[in-house]
Amino acid sequence: MLQKGRGAVQAFIIGSKVLLLTFGDALMTGKETQDQDIQSEAPAATPARFQAIRSARAFEEIAQQIRTELAQGRLKVGTRLPSERALSEQFGVSRNTLREALRSLEHAGLIRLQKGASGGAFISGRSGDAIATGLMDMYHMGAIQPAQLTEARIWLESILVREACARATPADIEALNQNIEAAEEAMRKDDFPSRAAINLEFHRILARMTGNPIMVIVMSGVLNVLAEFIGQIGHEDNAYVLPSRRRFVKHVAARDAEAAAAEMESILKRLQRSYLSKVESKVPQAEAGGAPAVAPKARAKAPAAAAKVAGKAAVKTVAKPAR
Repeated sequence: MLQKGRGAVQAFIIGSKVLLLTFGDALMTGKETQDQDIQSEAPAATPARFQAIRSARAFEEIAQQIRTELAQGRLKVGTRLPSERALSEQFGVSRNTLREALRSLEHAGLIRLQKGASGGAFISGRSGDAIATGLMDMYHMGAIQPAQLTEARIWLESILVREACARATPADIEALNQNIEAAEEAMRKDDFPSRAAINLEFHRILARMTGNPIMVIVMSGVLNVLAEFIGQIGHEDNAYVLPSRRRFVKHVAARDAEAAAAEMESILKRLQRSYLSKVESKVPQAEAGGAPAVAPKARAKAPAAAAKVAGKAAVKTVAKPAR
């Protein structure tokens, strides 16, 4: 099953050229997705070997040259690029063309543009943000259907849980238990938005426990889309989640990876059935002139159990999110 799960994760990642490109950027930086607090006294740029541009799409070649300098280690996270004037002279292009290239790199998460006397273009360590944004855009365009979203999450967590079990520390176990306590408090206060955020944070903790930045980036992107999806379909109590979490943490603390993975898969599949049934119930309402639904622009073939849902619209009702 582990081999099947890994193969499914690879297929899920390979599905988008944009995401693959950004993965390469993330690996080149060697950094996790957390924001880098780059101070104004960031190191000056190391000598970069930029060449004059002769391409009709000059901004793309500029961006590629900067990526190459990053890959070669001549540019590092925190490095400030030369001024616009200096860069435009090195590349032999106008400032407008240069700015277009810098904006494309900013959108990809490779640089951060800062205004002011101490500002400029800085190499950033936030490349993972582009992956999360890309997944969210795919969901909004209908390229990711609810059935595919929840299915991919189950596949990812199958691997993630086993690695988290193998690498868990006492501090990790304490963080998971504190998360459960915070979720219980939010439930007592009937605070569904907080409870939803806390429940999703539980899975981000597990991703961080693997120590693998790719797992952290991908899981964060999937959870962001899931939060959007849950906000659209509306909340429910899901009283069975917290008892399952307590059993799960006991398995992790005992380093029983198979039991932990089985517990997680069971609860995620139960949640998947709940989520997809709500999507199905919303679509007839939208067709009857009730809550609006957005028809997907792209439809993918889904497994038989989810085929009914994969081609339906993602419902855009605004409600308090639950899990």
